[in-house]
Amino acid sequence: MRNEKKFLKSFLRNPHSTQPFFERPYLSRRAFFQAGTGVAGMFLAGRPALGQDVVKRGGAATNGKAKNVVFILLAGAPSHVDTFDFKEGPDTPLALTKPETIGGIRFPVGLMPKLATNIPDLAIVRSIQPWALQHQLCQTWVQIGRSPAGVLGDVAPNIGTIVAIEKEAERKAGQVFPTFLCLNSDGAIGSGFLSADFAPFKITAPANTAASGLPDTTNVDGQTRFDAKWNLLMSLDKPLRNANPYSREMQDYDNFYQNGRGLMFNTQVNNAFRLTATDAARYGGTSFGNSCLTAANVLAAQGGTRYVQITIGGWDNHQNIYANNVLPANLKTVDDGLSALIADLKKSGLFNETLIVMMGEFGRTPGRLTATAGRDHYAQQFAVFAGAGIRGGRTIGSTDGQGMETVDSGWSRQRNIRMEDVEATIYSAMGIDWGTVRYDDPFKRGFYYVPEPRSDGDAYAPIEELWKA
Repeated sequence: MRNEKKFLKSFLRNPHSTQPFFERPYLSRRAFFQAGTGVAGMFLAGRPALGQDVVKRGGAATNGKAKNVVFILLAGAPSHVDTFDFKEGPDTPLALTKPETIGGIRFPVGLMPKLATNIPDLAIVRSIQPWALQHQLCQTWVQIGRSPAGVLGDVAPNIGTIVAIEKEAERKAGQVFPTFLCLNSDGAIGSGFLSADFAPFKITAPANTAASGLPDTTNVDGQTRFDAKWNLLMSLDKPLRNANPYSREMQDYDNFYQNGRGLMFNTQVNNAFRLTATDAARYGGTSFGNSCLTAANVLAAQGGTRYVQITIGGWDNHQNIYANNVLPANLKTVDDGLSALIADLKKSGLFNETLIVMMGEFGRTPGRLTATAGRDHYAQQFAVFAGAGIRGGRTIGSTDGQGMETVDSGWSRQRNIRMEDVEATIYSAMGIDWGTVRYDDPFKRGFYYVPEPRSDGDAYAPIEELWKA
């Protein structure tokens, strides 16, 4: 932890950018006429200089171990000390939690018996700290990998959108599945300032198999009649499609139609999104379980999906955290769904090329429970990693006896891990240059895939220790 103070001092000197809109770069009158006159000159203002690439690679080293990502957001901020950084205390119901030490890891086997058997597959990072303790802000933060209140924060894309745009060139003919799929994630962050082509495709996985399958992918008139109507629509719109006088949004709208058409009357789509009662039962018979099952099916179909985000809420446990319908019920849902997902990814041969990341937006107060038998917001949390060659059966970083603070970061940077480091880890695993800068943002100031590079070195980096022996 010797670098933690140095890291924080760096941010005190150079905090996350939060300049107001009107402090963006501008041209003086003289610079305006030097750049050019009239509308043409104004159009050039603030844009990349001629010859400057819209996408500038940073040359960051990547490990490229993963082809796919499953990101599980535990919305509401689960308690770290009652789950994956388990600490026994006077309020811990030992008969319920049944803690055991597995490979040196203290774990609540009574709450997650199935995942207890998966410990050899899991790497648990315990030295993560959030930058804030507000739910909406931090849930957005973990999806975009930067401060939502910072410059470009309100137009920053989801990490899944960056993966989608970077992997677009790898899509093969006949792959019609969305590259970025969101399950049970209605509030997921979208594509930001980037094209809607790379926005998340959001669906809610049903809690029962009777309603399963991707909705609205057939037509009551049948495929032959539907194809005829589609072809007529395309012929009527052809002049506008060939010479669109409008903006990129109209092109995005057309692409949305074309992508949707690819999902219609498609056997591969039906097979991937339709769930059987037997499979749903293996995953726990819940919406979260069915989301994990859908993720496994979609990735196995290899139809073009590369990033899946799954959300499960219910972790804001300020009261009665150990009531049967609170933490124990939520952990059973995760235990059933995630353990089955790991098993099916292994069965399909995709586990070693799929990175699984599971985390919330922050942690919960350690020590004794509150007067309402719950835990409040706290700036210490965990993340669970699995798959993609991750060396499991261990923890990275450790906290003190109560889980109050990090005592060993467990990685080469010798400081607490931040969400931006997790973001860099995802990009590196996917073979994406996490030092990339895009100059197609609205203000043309430069959008960094991983934010805040500094003169004294890059502030964030991948957690490469996840793969090291």
